Amino acid sequence: MNTQADNPAQPSAHGDTAHVRGAKSTLILGAIGVVFGDIGTSPLYTMHETFLPEHGLHPRPSTVLGILSLVTWSLIMVVAVKYVSLVMRADNKGEGGIMALMTLAQRASGKSVATRRAVMLMALLGAALFFGDGVITPSITVLSAIEGLQVAAPSLSHYVVPVTVAVLVGLFWLQRHGTAKVGAIFGPVMVVWFLALGVIGVWNIIQAPEVLRALNPWHAVQFFMTHGKTSILALGSVVLCVTGAEALYTDMGHFGRVPIRAAWFFFVMPALLLNYYGQGGLLLVHPETIANPFYHSVPEWALYPMIALATMAAVIASQAVISGAFTVCRQAIQLGFLPRMQVVHTSREAIGQVFLPWINRALMVAVIATVVGFGSSNALAGAYGIAVTGTMAIDTVLVMIVARRMWQWSRLLVIGLGVILLAIDLSYFGANTLKILQGGWFPLVLGLLMFAVMTTWRRGRELVVREIKQGGLALAPFIENMAAHPPLRVPGTAVFLTANLSAVPHALLHNLKHNKVLHERNVLLTVGILETPVAEADERIQLTALSSGSDDFYALELRFGFAEDPNIPQALSQCSREGLAFDMMDTTFFLSRESIVADERRPGMALWRDKLFAFMSRNALPATAFFQIPGNRLIELGAQVEI
Repeated sequence: MNTQADNPAQPSAHGDTAHVRGAKSTLILGAIGVVFGDIGTSPLYTMHETFLPEHGLHPRPSTVLGILSLVTWSLIMVVAVKYVSLVMRADNKGEGGIMALMTLAQRASGKSVATRRAVMLMALLGAALFFGDGVITPSITVLSAIEGLQVAAPSLSHYVVPVTVAVLVGLFWLQRHGTAKVGAIFGPVMVVWFLALGVIGVWNIIQAPEVLRALNPWHAVQFFMTHGKTSILALGSVVLCVTGAEALYTDMGHFGRVPIRAAWFFFVMPALLLNYYGQGGLLLVHPETIANPFYHSVPEWALYPMIALATMAAVIASQAVISGAFTVCRQAIQLGFLPRMQVVHTSREAIGQVFLPWINRALMVAVIATVVGFGSSNALAGAYGIAVTGTMAIDTVLVMIVARRMWQWSRLLVIGLGVILLAIDLSYFGANTLKILQGGWFPLVLGLLMFAVMTTWRRGRELVVREIKQGGLALAPFIENMAAHPPLRVPGTAVFLTANLSAVPHALLHNLKHNKVLHERNVLLTVGILETPVAEADERIQLTALSSGSDDFYALELRFGFAEDPNIPQALSQCSREGLAFDMMDTTFFLSRESIVADERRPGMALWRDKLFAFMSRNALPATAFFQIPGNRLIELGAQVEI
């Protein structure tokens, strides 16, 4: 959904202009507070992890300048050029994230079934890896901030993990209050954080101004030429400086494209570069501070305040990924890749700001288990990066499909730009595969589990619909038979929810068989989810009369966007303009609730996937609650389906 920041109305007076500017400022502040937390806390650990002893690197001037040059051009090429300038153009009516990008790429692929399926599988894998990143990011970020205690007072080291767990529990508790309220609190804190990063960076650059030579990319080239395999290991840690770039795109629906771009180019990116160069300047003068260059770059008198500020910034960094996970999950539910679950809207103004209680609880358990299991940011560093770089590479492929087929870019431009961006992404990904045994397996396992869940739910729903269609009674002969041999009719309207408009719904047959009555007006209703965030008014309703010369049978399809909450009663109230008015007090909803039975003799999925789908189906939010159907107007009938 487009926000005011993307398409501001033209003001008619000075007061309106001031109001629009104030709204933009609020969105920019909120974006700084929510969107940039992850990438904004990368200076806590990037330089330290790059110079780990096992990499065999020493903070000599040429090495420091080479690493800094890699960091600089990674921020420029991956974040500024790729995500902020290019990928964020691929907004699906204001919505961002890999699921929104998938729908754009599928639309751009036309009717090619093979291409659409390949796009879907790539996007699901990217989304699954993003969830793995959603577990790692809060863990390593908050741990890195709390580990400042080890610099200030080594005797407090054993308190690091318990304090981290307490901070994370508080963070996940805050989620229910919503992105807007959290952003209003976090925005000023992150402004102070980025200002502190910049000031500390400038102070240390003044001590060693020669560090600015790292702006020349030739130092990065020389680093690779002189360090061989070690440079590949280092590249796997340098990528930590761009973690969070995907969150910029995913959270676009929360704040809009323009505020995020403005915040990045004019505030966040300069502050980050100044701090990285400050840490590099410190290492040139005091190479012994490599154990924790971030905290050693802080004046001694400001160390404890900086630990407190870094902890708050780390909490906010985690918020960026968590809110992104909510967005991706909500889109995946609407598109049919995850079971229905409760979605709570936390803002009256922005449809993209949502909270999913079940996802919040699952993430909290996984993150706390990760912190306790790994115990330190050093141990987690090996797990960080592989999920992020995998998602980045998939984003590049999908956006190139959109650029070629939807934006009509020339083939030469798409191939040239795609090769450059993929070379960068795959270099990072390849470097991180060297860390699989050191923890990189963890986000891969999380991602594969999530991928299995999403593909199983999607395939399971396809099998259920297939079974329903195969076992259904043809609708046209049934209507003719009802006209020739009319049963007892009762007043009112019956709405039968069905996935197949060409067959008689089971609920209608059960009602006729057991109650031996038929309503005066019967509506077969199906719900479709579009590849756009919000359905336009002219595509919301498709109504077809099924019985000639009478108004007893209708087929009705209601369409919703993947960023909308399907509200059937509200949509039915709009059907009067199509010639079919509904009186909710005189309307009864009938629904067949499928009970899934796993049968290994039936083709379709492996037995374990059948059982997983049956478990998810039993625990999914009921369709009546998901479609907001009032319980006092509902009759639900059971139906057993074998898959």
